[in-house]
Amino acid sequence: MLAQTESIVAAVRPEQLGDATPCTDYDVRTLLSHIVGGIKRCAVVGEGGNVYASPSMVDGVADDGWQEAYQEATARAVAVWADDARLDTIVTVPWGTVPGRVALSGYVQETLMHGWDLAMATGQQTELDPELATWTLALAQRILPPEPRGGEIPFGPVVPVGAEAGVHAQLAGWLGRKQ
Repeated sequence: MLAQTESIVAAVRPEQLGDATPCTDYDVRTLLSHIVGGIKRCAVVGEGGNVYASPSMVDGVADDGWQEAYQEATARAVAVWADDARLDTIVTVPWGTVPGRVALSGYVQETLMHGWDLAMATGQQTELDPELATWTLALAQRILPPEPRGGEIPFGPVVPVGAEAGVHAQLAGWLGRKQ
């Protein structure tokens, strides 16, 4: 998942940084900032740190520095979560106090979905690893009810997609993304 999203980040051109994304709160630059910030938070959680003390966005990244910032954040997160014992450690994340494996699953969903947002915004391929998207969609459908949405649940209403839609598009629809 991290390599898949990295390939999307690597293909973003500086002139696209101000473009809109399906995640309506973010343009491409702020979405990149949020992706990198989220991965850094994932590392902080795995290290036993306070997720709320770690910003969900990063600042100071040069227009052509997003891939490097992404690589640095992912290297840290991968190193932290390489210890399987972390998966059973109880941690606190914005969606609750949960075992590490549940927290990590949430960050997988977030990174995969924001990678899709980024690919859509920058005209890249959006249907990538179907196995990863299938796992993430099943997880999202199990933990995120179709209603209610909004308020405490930071997802819009489910957006119906056609029967021919790929699994990434299905996940995007479940998470409230308009295509």
